Amino acid sequence: MHRFLIVFEKADQNWAAYSPDLPGCVATGGTREETEDNMREAVRFHVEGLREEGMEVPEGHSFAEVFAVS
Repeated sequence: MHRFLIVFEKADQNWAAYSPDLPGCVATGGTREETEDNMREAVRFHVEGLREEGMEVPEGHSFAEVFAVS
């Protein structure tokens, strides 16, 4: 099983998501939940494409942390 960090960003009228470990794998949606569903499918599709092309599926190395600054 592969695990990838997914970054969600709120735009003016929609949401976007991407994975730093899967360049070019992105998704958008009208809500965060829709974007999450779309990104889950995009990651599956991306990984299937890599496998079909005989390419190695990268290991997820990215992580996130939230810092509070006053």
